[in-house]
Amino acid sequence: MKKLPIGIQTFSEIVQEDYLYIDKTETIYHLITSGKVYFLSRPRRFGKSLLLSTLEAIFKGKKELFKGLWIYDQSFEWKEHPVIRIDFSKKHIENSAELKEFIKLELQDIAEYYHITLVREHYDDIFAELLKKLAQTGKVVLLVDEYDKPILDHITDIETAKEIQETLKSFYTVIKASDEYLKFIFLTGVSKFSKVGVFSGLNNLNDITMDESFSQLLGYTQEELESNFAEWIIQLAEKQKMTVDEVLAMMKKWYNGYRFSKAQSYVYNPFSTLLLFNKNDFENYWFESGTPTFLIDLITTSQFDVPILQHLTVGQQAFASYEIGNLSPIALLYQTGYLTIKEHEGRLYTLGFPNLEVEDSFLNYLSEAYSQVPKELTENYLDKLIRAINSADMAVFFETLKVFFANIPYTLNISLEKHYQTIFYIIFTLLGLRIQAEVVTNKGRIDIVIELADSVYLFEFKLNGTKEQALEQIKSNDYAQKYQGTTKQVILIGVEFDKETRNVGEWIISEP
Repeated sequence: MKKLPIGIQTFSEIVQEDYLYIDKTETIYHLITSGKVYFLSRPRRFGKSLLLSTLEAIFKGKKELFKGLWIYDQSFEWKEHPVIRIDFSKKHIENSAELKEFIKLELQDIAEYYHITLVREHYDDIFAELLKKLAQTGKVVLLVDEYDKPILDHITDIETAKEIQETLKSFYTVIKASDEYLKFIFLTGVSKFSKVGVFSGLNNLNDITMDESFSQLLGYTQEELESNFAEWIIQLAEKQKMTVDEVLAMMKKWYNGYRFSKAQSYVYNPFSTLLLFNKNDFENYWFESGTPTFLIDLITTSQFDVPILQHLTVGQQAFASYEIGNLSPIALLYQTGYLTIKEHEGRLYTLGFPNLEVEDSFLNYLSEAYSQVPKELTENYLDKLIRAINSADMAVFFETLKVFFANIPYTLNISLEKHYQTIFYIIFTLLGLRIQAEVVTNKGRIDIVIELADSVYLFEFKLNGTKEQALEQIKSNDYAQKYQGTTKQVILIGVEFDKETRNVGEWIISEP
């Protein structure tokens, strides 16, 4: 069993230190032999840095590192090229001036490595000078990692974000004017800001983010998982006291499901997969590695309709690039990996959470944002709700449910029903994920169904009405009809939301 390359993003280190490398070089070969200027957007920790490191090794002519890999035996020239590689995630950039200084220092370090003396002062002039001088020994390869990190770090501070964007725009404008000196260009990031906003000069930029040919370039396919991690899968099955088939099904549910094109090709999150085999336990690894604070803020401040995330149909425009100050929560959620393509028909796409890890974690963070209950306490309260409903103790159930509404600030406008609807949706969905129940939430009526092995609970919450009205709505709409003829006990519960206490109020229980 080779070592697992957890946190290692340098190709040469993986090979030389005998870590496991999933061979993507066939796809990389087709990439570098069929074009020149590329852009790829993928979620964080999906292998973008390792991809750039692999490209760097190829263009530096380090053929021996690839012995045993697909590309090694191909008719590739393995010619050494000077490489400029810049990683914008190396440092947290506070403002435009700091970004310019960062770029200057990075370029000066590269110049020193190639024994080049730079005489210009301005960051974009230095870039142009370095490209021209490096090209005297061979056409230059430019690799840019996390191009958008300085912008995303200030995405809620529009003025600073725009200043940083303009700085990056001037930097990338140099590329087009220096085309004759460049052999290959590859830029990566999490988000897609418009070409006008950042890459105005790169009108020949080939965006392969949703290209079917490269949809599995990052992440692990099912075949790659089973062929490269066979021993780890067996080990995990033994630890979990499960069969191999059961482990594979569980892994697919937790970490698979990412789809980046129209093709029905799915990949596993590589970061979570490696940590799973390292820890031998199913946990939320990827999400916990970085809180999407700006996303949570955007969703809460924009009054985004959270329940639609369960099943969202959009057109092609949802994947388009966007501008600072006019951010689309849906586009951001897709590009950052919290939503993925579930179905595709014609020009329409159905989006949803890729897997259990993302859905459970994301809803936990939203629960904290909307209810003010710390996410580390949410698990405790969810456990109480589960035990209460399994024992049909509705008094405990509703007392526990009240916790999620108790700390909502009084500064919140009580008329914003969507805020309370969202909390109901989040809590009941989290319940369903934990007890494997069928939880159906209709955001319009807030009627909720929890279907257990031997019972079915039908809830109706009235934000502006009484518990009796809520119960009558269940009966008049005959929500229980679909369960007639089954052996399951059907329980109807009408609940009123008290505007005075700003919390769950009285409730009434009945049978059909």
